[in-house]
Amino acid sequence: MPLIYFLPPLATVLIWSGNMTINQLSVGAIAPSSIAFLRWLLALAVMTPFVLPAVLRHRDEIRRQWPKLALLGLLGMGLWQGLAYVAAETTTATNMGILAAMVPLLTVLLSALILREPPTLGGILGGVLAFVGVTVLLGRGNPLSLLQLQVALGDALMVVAATCYALYGVMLKRWSMNLPPWVMLYAQVCFAVLFLLPPYLMGPMTPIDGQNIGLILYAGIPASVITTFLWMRAVRQIGANQSSIFINLMPLFSAVIAMIFLGERVAGFHFAGGLLILAGVIMAQTLTRPLTRELTPDKPSNAQ
Repeated sequence: MPLIYFLPPLATVLIWSGNMTINQLSVGAIAPSSIAFLRWLLALAVMTPFVLPAVLRHRDEIRRQWPKLALLGLLGMGLWQGLAYVAAETTTATNMGILAAMVPLLTVLLSALILREPPTLGGILGGVLAFVGVTVLLGRGNPLSLLQLQVALGDALMVVAATCYALYGVMLKRWSMNLPPWVMLYAQVCFAVLFLLPPYLMGPMTPIDGQNIGLILYAGIPASVITTFLWMRAVRQIGANQSSIFINLMPLFSAVIAMIFLGERVAGFHFAGGLLILAGVIMAQTLTRPLTRELTPDKPSNAQ
């Protein structure tokens, strides 16, 4: 396989990791409700000239599937990113990157619960390892402090946000819709903008100025539109499973970018918790043999 095929997923994860630092830089520069709404409004404006004709051609299917598209927009854009901006006020970009890397593992666990996929050895052992890693990270090296509910609000919100995004991936897999990827994304972003509009109007509407315009542009174009294009290309070239492995680089990239631009320091509990979480995620991705046999034989699926 040509090495150039690995550039799209690598670039995607690098941009996503940079967005963790953008989340931190937005604190004090723009309200969470403002940047959450404006980034997706900008993404919608950028995509409209290219995607709207296809959206109009598929409007009947969109009309039939709108409740599902609305929920996906709420989970994947509204809650995932909205909670991350609020979390940035009380946690670090390094912590955010480590906790965001739990998404593949959470996806495996939620798939077993919702899609009734048989549990795997990697999913169970990886889940235990990652859980221990999360307690080390949230407890700042002292997991017993969690018994006294000593958890930073931002860290707790990132766990919720990562769970929302994992659930987004599971429901996306469960609901088969006869829509092209860009049309489906566009519809989800439309609903996300609608969901994020009330908090934007009711919250502090931060004016756009020289201090925050760059943050909005980065979040709205590279982190929303370009990464979507690159990720779709990666999945097409090397497959979803191999592409998702690159997410494991997010904690490393996030920590390095945060050290350079924010002056954050990586403590021992970051290494310990991060390594345990990454070990759990990699285990879940590689040890995929089911512990129980399927009751029914696999049915051949028709290519879409």
